[in-house]
Amino acid sequence: MWIHVLVFFTTFFFMEFMAWFSHKYIMHGFLWVLHADHHKKDHDSWFERNDAFFIFYAVVSIGCFLLWKYEIFELGLAIGLGILAYGIAYFLVHDIFIHQRFKLFRNANNRYARAVRRAHKMHHKHIGKEHGECFGMLIVPFKYYKN
Repeated sequence: MWIHVLVFFTTFFFMEFMAWFSHKYIMHGFLWVLHADHHKKDHDSWFERNDAFFIFYAVVSIGCFLLWKYEIFELGLAIGLGILAYGIAYFLVHDIFIHQRFKLFRNANNRYARAVRRAHKMHHKHIGKEHGECFGMLIVPFKYYKN
């Protein structure tokens, strides 16, 4: 039981690294074609091509659930739930809180919230795929906590 809890939290925290890695080297790399509309909108749709990355991680999470369900991999549930929990956190912070795709959490004004917004604003300062910074989401560099 405790190993499952440990694996869940380890997976959740590892996903921050995966978000950073995939954002820096995949989204701003060979799959820029899917991520570019997130930096500079070139269409009228509410959906972005960038949303495909959510689908990828959802498929990985579901795959883990299926491995657990069919008794192929006992820790599949813990890993799948860790990926799902990170995806929910990412969606709440990135799409709702920062980009206001849904008009919620508009008045969040604490030190962490301001740091997250500052870091993400610095990331979006660069419209192209080069010269980016702040590729993570939940772990914010200390310099963005300063007033």
